[in-house]
Amino acid sequence: MIQGISIYEILTITTTLFFIGVYGFLTRKNLITMLLSIELILNASAVNFVVINTYLFPENLQGVFFSIFIIAIAAAETALAVAIIINLYKLVTSVEVEDTETMKY
Repeated sequence: MIQGISIYEILTITTTLFFIGVYGFLTRKNLITMLLSIELILNASAVNFVVINTYLFPENLQGVFFSIFIIAIAAAETALAVAIIINLYKLVTSVEVEDTETMKY
């Protein structure tokens, strides 16, 4: 137990964050909000790695290394996605998903 907080409470919060991200990704039509939803999903999984590692193997740091790897991948993914979104905005002048489907090449 981490200072009075059980693993079930933390996993409940991270599961809620994960499914908020999934719901946001599936229901939003704006590319920026979809990117934010993916970030929520990745952050929930990073917290899960750290918490499960802390509860099961507190002397090892594999969960921390996995979460640092997830954060690095998320930063690279965000930079790439924002660059793509900026280029799409220059072509279509919109960041809505429906407008990118009607884009002329």
